[in-house]
Amino acid sequence: MGRVMLDMLSVQKRGLPWTEKHAKAFWRGRDARRERLELVALSRRYPEMLNASLTNFFFFRDEESEFGPRVAHISMHDFFDYRYQVNVDGTVAAYRLPYLLAGSSVVLKQDSFYYEHFYRKLVPMRHYIPFEADLSNLVRQIEWARENDEKAKEIRDNANAFINANLLPLDIYCYHALLFKEYAKYIVSPIQVQPGMEKIEQPEESYHCPCERTTLPRDEL
Repeated sequence: MGRVMLDMLSVQKRGLPWTEKHAKAFWRGRDARRERLELVALSRRYPEMLNASLTNFFFFRDEESEFGPRVAHISMHDFFDYRYQVNVDGTVAAYRLPYLLAGSSVVLKQDSFYYEHFYRKLVPMRHYIPFEADLSNLVRQIEWARENDEKAKEIRDNANAFINANLLPLDIYCYHALLFKEYAKYIVSPIQVQPGMEKIEQPEESYHCPCERTTLPRDEL
């Protein structure tokens, strides 16, 4: 992510205007999951619908001759020259998803058992277009997006609104503050301030986070 600021606002309204965007789905990334290799193979079968390539090989180096060659990194800002963004998980949930949802393209998200804290608020076909974990219906979902242009833009706009309401920097700070506050309840050993550390005294009165979030989902810890 060194090629884009870690701030939702940095990717908003990037890329070409919708009517000038390439009417294809786009993906770049490393080989962190078998489905990413399969995504490249799918791109070769349907080049008019999907542009997907690998930027690095680490997990499947012995298959680079089949799924390579690797291509150069490009700025995430340039991702949004394409109308449809494909989100495929890697070794964990793909951390690019919030940035894709904040951009000017519509997101197609892989079904997965990995998740981040905000996933529970996302609604399929409202904030993103879902596709099966094995990519079996990805091409069909891209076709749907191309045939339902206004609905695709509506999903894109809903995603942008979701980001602005839930994942701006203040919301992320608020989430982590609540997370650490909840985590502190489980600490049983005496807290020791080690050399080089600075103890930050807490206000006597209860602090109320300005965001709407007041509790964490129970499965987060």
